[in-house]
Amino acid sequence: MQQEQPNTGRYNGGGRRDDRRRAAAAARRNRRRRVLKWTAGTGALVLVAGCGGAYYLYQHFNSNLTSVKVQLGDEAERPKAAGDALNVLVIGTDSRAGLGREYGDEGSTGHADTTLLFHIAKDRSNATVVSIPRDLMVPIPECEDDKGRKVPGAARDMFNKSLGQDGRDAGCTWKTVEKMTGIRVDHFVQVNFEAVKTLSTAVGGVEVCAGKDIDDRDSHLKMSKGRHVVQGEEALAFVRTRHAVGFGGDLTRIPLQQQFISSMIRKIKSDDTLTSPSKLYRLADAATKALTVDSAIGSVDKLKDLAQDISKVDTKNITFATVPVLDDPKDTDRLILKQPDAGQVFSMIAGDRSLTETPPPAPGTTAPAPAAPTTTTPALDTKAVPVTVRNGSGTRGQSGPTVDRLKAMGFARAAVGSDAQPAATTTVSHPAGQEAEAAALAAALGLPADAVRPNPKAGPKDPLLLVLGKDALAAPSQAPTEAPKDLQRVQADDVDACAK
Repeated sequence: MQQEQPNTGRYNGGGRRDDRRRAAAAARRNRRRRVLKWTAGTGALVLVAGCGGAYYLYQHFNSNLTSVKVQLGDEAERPKAAGDALNVLVIGTDSRAGLGREYGDEGSTGHADTTLLFHIAKDRSNATVVSIPRDLMVPIPECEDDKGRKVPGAARDMFNKSLGQDGRDAGCTWKTVEKMTGIRVDHFVQVNFEAVKTLSTAVGGVEVCAGKDIDDRDSHLKMSKGRHVVQGEEALAFVRTRHAVGFGGDLTRIPLQQQFISSMIRKIKSDDTLTSPSKLYRLADAATKALTVDSAIGSVDKLKDLAQDISKVDTKNITFATVPVLDDPKDTDRLILKQPDAGQVFSMIAGDRSLTETPPPAPGTTAPAPAAPTTTTPALDTKAVPVTVRNGSGTRGQSGPTVDRLKAMGFARAAVGSDAQPAATTTVSHPAGQEAEAAALAAALGLPADAVRPNPKAGPKDPLLLVLGKDALAAPSQAPTEAPKDLQRVQADDVDACAK
């Protein structure tokens, strides 16, 4: 005998309540899917992570944000955009405002202490994050603050003084990076020490690894060898540590910061965070309070759009690296760019070339054609190499910005020459005996090997001649295919990275 089925109430008042409950549950699931979509990849840009959680309290989070109108000067003097690729400048300021005496310089307005250039490929398949050392000596261009007031530059100064010194704001750091790298920056995100404390606490701690016992009295970090979960004050101490690890300088601290940010990315993208409404709220609240951004992304909606774009990058395809540098011959406590390696890295980013190691093709698939070999030239003293830049692009005003860029790259004797006859391609010609110098200049600019040619009319003391062709007006198309062999790098999915 068939068992009597219970009354489901499908056609009575209880059924209507069931229908409403099912509809409400479906709405919650849809909401959750939208929240997950908004937040799933925001870890790729750790400092805007959690902004997707603004779905819940849009007005609250929107009011947390601080935005600045950036003055970048003449558009014609800026690097050209590389299609749909994104370049976001993340500036960590060392402002001690509100942090107390234990951090030193109490009340300091802050300089550019930790700076990352975050490049997201136009196809969103990979990202490259390049750390710029605070002690790097660079030209700082004249700039304007957000009120339009002129702020003086400096022919040669520490990179960290591009922010905070003489009234310089984030726009000055932005302009300095563009001049130094030849890479167009699309947005900036600025945070202070407090952000590390609040964000690490919001996600319930970040796992880090010490390769040895650490006792750093300056950063207040005391940590035994092994793995630890840090948050708040201890997280800040970890990213500030430099005297008790490695060689004790800024270059030692950068890999620690890369390890920390990589681990935070993994934590933010983990199910443990994404499925916890309370963590998403705390993360969104902490992130939006911590941020100062350019006015173009000065709302939660715009940050959310940026985060959605970044979310397409898989963590395993995010590479952290440090700009190649050398000790400054004038002061061993300072750094200069190592050429041609630094120019090679900048050209790869400007040309949207990935630093991520790609796996071999699966069996039965066709292997891609091997990359063209990159010309390797020894490090040389580029500041002693004279370079004359002539404009053959057919568009006025190209020589000056190129000279600025070359000087930032270490070619201190670069100078503007008279305009050249129109040329289709950019070339470097050299006197006899200066083949290595010409190769280094071409590599720094990301030019192909066949752009270098001898100049039989030039005397042995004549400068290298850089003639800008029409191709100089477009985004670089002949970027190097390989990074320098000894480039410091950390993959965001590397769980074994340890501070040593």
